Amino acid sequence: MTTVIHTQDLTKHYGHVHALDGLDLSVEAGQVHGFLGPNGAGKSTTIRILLGLARRTGGTATVFDRDPWTDAVDLHRRIAYVPGDVSVWPTLSGGEAIDLLARLRGVHTKDAAYQHEKTRLMDAFQFDPRKKGRAYSKGNRQKVALIAAFAVPADLYILDEPTSGLDPLMAVIFQREVARAHANGATVLLSSHIMSEVEQLCDRVSIIRAGRIVEAGTLADLRHLTRSDVSFTASGISLDDVARVPEAHDPAVHGDRIRVAVDSDRTATVLPALAALGIRDLRVAPPSLEELFLRHYGDDLASLEAAEAGDAGNGGAGTAQETRRSRRQREGRS
Repeated sequence: MTTVIHTQDLTKHYGHVHALDGLDLSVEAGQVHGFLGPNGAGKSTTIRILLGLARRTGGTATVFDRDPWTDAVDLHRRIAYVPGDVSVWPTLSGGEAIDLLARLRGVHTKDAAYQHEKTRLMDAFQFDPRKKGRAYSKGNRQKVALIAAFAVPADLYILDEPTSGLDPLMAVIFQREVARAHANGATVLLSSHIMSEVEQLCDRVSIIRAGRIVEAGTLADLRHLTRSDVSFTASGISLDDVARVPEAHDPAVHGDRIRVAVDSDRTATVLPALAALGIRDLRVAPPSLEELFLRHYGDDLASLEAAEAGDAGNGGAGTAQETRRSRRQREGRS
């Protein structure tokens, strides 16, 4: 397969701050590739480098085998980009803004195919193109960028929190448009905090932490790293009985059901052992992408919660303030 995006040992330093610290990312042609990480992990910095909006400190970064810093103009003819916080021209109408963005990508806006696609998208997103930019809500500003991106076919879509501000119905329309672009052969790099969105759309995912990729692969590849949730009903079975089943972890009672965690690659071994106990109404839920994400960031969450709990006990000073200050600094870097 052809590699559309490739970075190797990519670094970006802002003084003593290392926003990227040896990032290795590879996105193949025709993929919808999820790019996951919290604010401050380095996602937006990576995207700015790929768009030629920021210059790398070290390592390599290529898009379509070209340097995005030196070849940005030519590359942008093949790329559609949607940020997570869209600004529009206050005195232009929404329709005028969409046409202007299309012209910047080399489209003649009187072209019948473009007009047809723009109209279809405005209807799908329930967008009124007559209002001035100053009158649009955040969600409608987001629609301007999305319609402009999908109205002009692109080889690569770089989407950075693209559904920010959209209601659930519009998020579904967005997913359909990504699937349509993918079916037409486009490659998509999708940065999102919405795990269900990533699971629905993405062929592969990369998880970034502190400026480095910590996991990458297909969802099927990565699910073995987490545990399936197995639940059942039973009579005359104690938690001790379940705990004695090899590879069955953390049995607990939830309502009228017993739940146990099972390593995904050991499910075929555990289920017959549970069946021998006389269980009923067995349910197996595969691990979610959210669980995989928390596997890498759960310790950060636990530290924050502990700090805030301590802060509540000492009148609002101390560690939690430092934790929040550090988090804001990280968010500002990315």
